[in-house]
Amino acid sequence: MKLAPAGVAAFLRDPGPCRVVLLYGDDAGMIRDRAVALVRAVAGALDDPFLVVELTRDEIARLPDEAASLPLTGGRRVVRVRDATDAAAPQIRTVLKSKSPALVVLEGAGLGTRSRLRTELEAAPDGVAIGCYPEEGHALETTIRDTLKQAGVAIEPDALSWLSGQLGADRAATRAELEKLALYAGPGGRVDLDAAIACVGDLSGLSLDDALFAATIGDVATTDRALELAIAEGAAPVQVLRAGIMHLQRLQRARMAMEESGLSAAEASRSLRPPLFYRRVAAFNRALGLWSGSAVAAAINGLAEAERGCKRTGWPDQTLCRNAVLVVARRAAATRMTRN
Repeated sequence: MKLAPAGVAAFLRDPGPCRVVLLYGDDAGMIRDRAVALVRAVAGALDDPFLVVELTRDEIARLPDEAASLPLTGGRRVVRVRDATDAAAPQIRTVLKSKSPALVVLEGAGLGTRSRLRTELEAAPDGVAIGCYPEEGHALETTIRDTLKQAGVAIEPDALSWLSGQLGADRAATRAELEKLALYAGPGGRVDLDAAIACVGDLSGLSLDDALFAATIGDVATTDRALELAIAEGAAPVQVLRAGIMHLQRLQRARMAMEESGLSAAEASRSLRPPLFYRRVAAFNRALGLWSGSAVAAAINGLAEAERGCKRTGWPDQTLCRNAVLVVARRAAATRMTRN
């Protein structure tokens, strides 16, 4: 079934008889946070070797066997799959038919509305699909207020309003900034506007998405800063590169719509499914004006080659990742310079 936003918090505390959960959407930090919450709720810890197993996308064939295994120490097992794609649909069908006792948690950022995984789990009585999208407005203000309250810190209205305009692009980055702000204020303290501005600073709200959108419009400085923050917050180099490939593939689809159907940049971006987050539309349309279909294809190949390098033992994966993304940003910047 598709879980409504109002029921998410309770479900994360107790998923009950649900056996497969798909976390999808544009907020990679929120997906990661909710996956961690589910693992802890069922297994009690993230690193229990008897109760928790993590699979990569390339290990998906093992999923039915891992889900069917019974832990030696009792309790319920959790199988966590990062970077899940529609290629996992056959294994998920097998798990759902077999009534395996484990809880399977799938992290599938970027899956579209026509995704087979989403379709399977939205229709399954013992499966759940949860959308994870950047918070804004009242929801973001509630998250800011509640996070600070848990640390024993109050916040003034003008500071809350300012922070809600700076944060929210990525849950992990938002949480890190609020934890820093809470430490700055101290238990029993109160955050005013000056404290919020002084503490959060220029990196507030920057996320992996910020890095990728900045790269495709040629903003090298923002790409570098946002990428540094994303990696510091736990984004693995392979995850960054795969997200970059998916971002470029969306750009590629829109370029094809422009070149083959004669659509304008705005019409091509509106045709994408799932739709772009409205705050990202302007940057995406600017990128469409800088990238030809062949240039996007070359950039995708560059990131794919960097991903292969990151998987080789002993290779400097963070350096490879950052260089590959910055190559994209510099190429866009060079194109922009030639057109000015």
